[in-house]
Amino acid sequence: MSTGHTHTHGPDPDAPPPSPETLRLRRRAVWLMLLVLVPVGLATIIGLFVLWPSGEPTRAQEVAATYLPPGTTYPDARVVSLEEFECGDPGRPATCGTAVVEVLDGEGAGDYVQVDLPPDVVAGGVDEGDTLVLTRDAGAEGGAGYQFFDYERDAPIITLAIAFALVVGLVARWRGLASLVGLAFAFFVLLNFMIPGLLSESSPWLVSLVGSAAIMFVVLYLAHGFSARTTTALVGTLFGLALVAVLGSLAVSSARLTGLTSEETTTLNNFDPTLNFSGLVLAGIVVAGLGVLNDVTITQASAVWQLHEVDQSMTWRELYDRGMTVGRDHIASTVYTIVFAYAGAALPLLLLFELYDQPMWTLVTSSALAEEVIRTLVGAIALVLAVPVTTAVGAFFAKAAATSAGEATERRLSALQARFAR
Repeated sequence: MSTGHTHTHGPDPDAPPPSPETLRLRRRAVWLMLLVLVPVGLATIIGLFVLWPSGEPTRAQEVAATYLPPGTTYPDARVVSLEEFECGDPGRPATCGTAVVEVLDGEGAGDYVQVDLPPDVVAGGVDEGDTLVLTRDAGAEGGAGYQFFDYERDAPIITLAIAFALVVGLVARWRGLASLVGLAFAFFVLLNFMIPGLLSESSPWLVSLVGSAAIMFVVLYLAHGFSARTTTALVGTLFGLALVAVLGSLAVSSARLTGLTSEETTTLNNFDPTLNFSGLVLAGIVVAGLGVLNDVTITQASAVWQLHEVDQSMTWRELYDRGMTVGRDHIASTVYTIVFAYAGAALPLLLLFELYDQPMWTLVTSSALAEEVIRTLVGAIALVLAVPVTTAVGAFFAKAAATSAGEATERRLSALQARFAR
């Protein structure tokens, strides 16, 4: 194997190339692990084929379509002038606005129209020359009707996206760019399989598990290359996903989480009350665990294989113990990461609870906060258990590959000795 190829698929692009014996052991381990992964991969492909949405509008989509007039478009418009005026209740004064805007695109491009701006938009800041997004109802009485929809945010989002891609490419090089391709694939599966599947009559448990497994198969190998450590990490990640799905299902059922705890889920319930909202909670738990599981398992797999290649005389137990020394430090830091990530997402809810005069435990076990608590605990349990499992898998297959390779070498030596003895 050439040096360039080794740098592309090894643990570190800047590390020295591994020896031929090390490469042989890695390949042997990969073949052993494929005996486990191939059946799982086939099951994932079959699941994608069976559960893939038909493309027909779901009940929720059909109802949601009735909330918008046919042919509604969302043109950009530039503010030409703004007139503010006082509005609101006598006890709660507010400032509203009326803006004259020039439509910049769509069928009404070039038209000057007047739109009303609510108090929160005026308070957020609107100046002449700003670009807004409007809704255009072509079937309104007296001609097309325009209303304020949102601020225009193309420039900051596109700028940050380009900066993100450049930073990843410059720092992580081709490995980083490959991870961006994997991220694009993940969003493809999420938008074209998982979300339509969750809106259909399919099982949320199966849809989330199959979709997440498909994402991990592609993302891990794209980001980290086809190698022994990546395959080890994939085994550990799939174990973690299965554990999240099982524990999440039991937790959601035993805690009787309805899933109807936010404005978004209430709106979904209005569109289609037959949706499995408890299942949506479970799907959210599975998807939320993808990134953290990937991070933990690839680190553990890399640690075990590096230890094995430095000293191939270590026993399975020694490999496992040394790998877990690294894993325990990783667990300690990653548990904080997952807890604070969920706390940050639920911060507005926590602020509201601070204002309520209720016992703390009553708030923690309420339906709104219990979802976040259970999501955090299930993800953390799967994360912690994925570390020893990945470490054990890596140590087992590393030693199994070494043993198989050693036996093969002994057989070749015996054959050579027998040939020369004749």
